[in-house]
Amino acid sequence: MSDPVDAEPHGDDTQVEVEAKAAVSQVDHAYDLDVKAEVADYKADAIAAEDAEHNMTVLEAVRAYPMASFWAFVISFTIIMESYDVFLINSFVALKSFKAQYGVLSNVLVNGKMTQEYVIVTKWQSALQVSGQLGALIGVFLAGPLTSRIGYRYAFITGLMLLNVFIFSFYFAESMPVIFVAQLLEGIPWGIFIANAPAYCSEIVPIKLRAPATQMLQMFWAIGSIIVGAVCYVYENVDGPHGYKIPIALQWIFPTPLAILIFCAPESPWWLVRKGRLEAAAKSVERLGRRSRLNSSETVAMMRRVVEMEKTEKEPSIVELFKGTDLYRTLIVCGVYAAQNLTGNLIANQAVYFFQQAGVSDKLAFALGLITSALQMIFVMLSWILTTYFGRRDIYLWGSLVNTVLLVALGVAGSVGTSAASNYATASLGLIISVLFTLGPAPASWVIIGETSAIRLRPLTTGMGRASYYIVEIPCIFLGSYMLNPTGGHLAGKCGYVWGATGLVCLVTAYFFLPEMKGRSYREIDILFNRHVPARKWKETEVDVQDDE
Repeated sequence: MSDPVDAEPHGDDTQVEVEAKAAVSQVDHAYDLDVKAEVADYKADAIAAEDAEHNMTVLEAVRAYPMASFWAFVISFTIIMESYDVFLINSFVALKSFKAQYGVLSNVLVNGKMTQEYVIVTKWQSALQVSGQLGALIGVFLAGPLTSRIGYRYAFITGLMLLNVFIFSFYFAESMPVIFVAQLLEGIPWGIFIANAPAYCSEIVPIKLRAPATQMLQMFWAIGSIIVGAVCYVYENVDGPHGYKIPIALQWIFPTPLAILIFCAPESPWWLVRKGRLEAAAKSVERLGRRSRLNSSETVAMMRRVVEMEKTEKEPSIVELFKGTDLYRTLIVCGVYAAQNLTGNLIANQAVYFFQQAGVSDKLAFALGLITSALQMIFVMLSWILTTYFGRRDIYLWGSLVNTVLLVALGVAGSVGTSAASNYATASLGLIISVLFTLGPAPASWVIIGETSAIRLRPLTTGMGRASYYIVEIPCIFLGSYMLNPTGGHLAGKCGYVWGATGLVCLVTAYFFLPEMKGRSYREIDILFNRHVPARKWKETEVDVQDDE
């Protein structure tokens, strides 16, 4: 039998434990209520911010976020770096001073007559064109982890400073192998720019401005080609090394001023929210928009809602890009990027050389290249209206269809024999294809790339997508160079049959798998992907404002 004296303290201890547990339970309950209240508060704010963005017109969005538009403009300027050098190296194979320095004498058809001219042999022509892409392929894989760690701003600045250094190696190169290495090194920062620019531009603007903000990338690609076209047109008849070294040196104009501007730019508020820096995100939102027209706390709450939906315990990794619905999203980004090389884009990138092989004079070829670039810039600006008001999917599909038909027509024009009329027809179709590509598929693809990926995986997804672009582009460059080069296939316009066939494959694939994301918030896009809604039914599917799955 137990001692009654010992039993008394035992009873007291039990009572204390009960009271302690009750107190803890009350604290836990109060904490749960606080958490639920906080979630309810920021969800209400998130809904208010999302509704505000949905209800904005395009002009209202510009007025509410004037600095967001400005900083998207500044970041898009980095694309000139890659565009300038890609078009420059493609123009070098047609530039008299460069061909005289590094080419070999070969029989060439000019205006229907065979004549001897210096030509860059096929292997080096292809090697120079892929060298920058190989470097960019390295750069895009560096961009994702780098950006996830240090942010968009410092990733851009790092790339610009590296580019300043690598231009030296290109300028002072005196042999084809050294030029190849120099181009490869320059490609590394290009990869950082091209992977991050669409992601940053899509994250700093409201829903109604995502299309024009990301399509500016295509406009600056065209501006880069215009600058190259003008420079090469001026230096086309300049003999000696200065004829190609001065165009190389002009690259130094851009990196340092851009780095200073980007240092002053706000960080993406989405990136800051992903890092849990909510106050910094609010300040970034205030720098992007007018305080009188928006509520930064509500906007941050909207971002936080999406980030919480996507949140996992693991850090973002490349492996995640190939799991679940993220695999579908990755494939869309990769497919749209790859399709740029399979639907005749290489004709635009090799415009001057294409015109030469179509049988027109060198002077006219450079003039047509410059006209092509100028028209591309105008048509990109027209595409802002199309994709903003008519959507992404329809513009992409109809543009790809027209492009495929014109490519087949180009093949027909190149098959009817060599005459002045057929040469001009081939050159004209090449110009039309290059220009119309920038009205439909090209600018629409930048919007799709910026919108498709999950927020937490965005730097990795855009990097992987651009990697697929280079992986497809490199063999296409060899194929395109072989088809056009007099020492290769010498197909001229008949290459339209090849690009028309690959363009048709891309068109059919896009019809079944490319969804319409016009007017959708990132929350709605996440939900529609998670619900496995078929691509052709996105436009008619509604998502409730309260849904959080």
